[in-house]
Amino acid sequence: MPELPDVEQFRTFFHAHATGRTVRSVEADPTIVRNTDPAALDRALRGRRFEDPDRHGKWLIGWTDGPALLLHFGMTGDLVWSGEDPHRHRHDRLILAFEDGNELRYRNMRKLGGVWLAHDREEVAQVIGALGPDALSIGRSEFGERLARRRGGVKAALMDQTFVAGVGNILADEILWQARLHPRRRIETLDEAERATLYTVVRRVLREAVRSYDYVGRKRSWLTHVRGIPGGTCPRCGTSLQRATAAGRTTYFCPRCQAADPAVGSGP
Repeated sequence: MPELPDVEQFRTFFHAHATGRTVRSVEADPTIVRNTDPAALDRALRGRRFEDPDRHGKWLIGWTDGPALLLHFGMTGDLVWSGEDPHRHRHDRLILAFEDGNELRYRNMRKLGGVWLAHDREEVAQVIGALGPDALSIGRSEFGERLARRRGGVKAALMDQTFVAGVGNILADEILWQARLHPRRRIETLDEAERATLYTVVRRVLREAVRSYDYVGRKRSWLTHVRGIPGGTCPRCGTSLQRATAAGRTTYFCPRCQAADPAVGSGP
């Protein structure tokens, strides 16, 4: 499932290819248009000029000088530019054709995610729902206040999009490994220093993941580089990684660096 850094890349791509362009027509697969139909989507966007897009967590918001187009990418969503890939594909579910002859396509093999239409900012908020603040934008004090109201496991909190929006399974594991916190550690047991460290690491990991987008392949010092590999060991201490279920998801962690009991300490 795409996480915040993936959708930030989509936002940058959308900005490069759609901002300032005027829509000539819209074609859409009706099975991925979630709150309207393809004909209405075409009528709403035809003749509209795209402005700078936004991202909130895992949502991409394509603002125009009228309605907004919202995209969620599911597991297999992508954006394709006709200048780089001139031929349409059978998995191109949404085609934005511009007056200059170019096309921006939303490609999605499994059709998870989808596209929504919102006529104003109030409707955008309704479509997105009760999301928490964007995980890359939230301030330290707000993060601390929201964390203080939580109970239960720390990984479950990080992945709850109503707490902060944008962190998924892979980056939650990375954040907790870098913060030296066990994924099942209960929030109530975190002291002030650990809470402050958690915020700092969330910001650092997300910023670096956005900056170095192929963080799984390139970041050899990160857990993500060995996460899920049979026989994988902790990049920090060399201990064999353990696999468990936390927040209902497959989770990888270092049993030495991420002690479950706060009295044990965090290891070297």
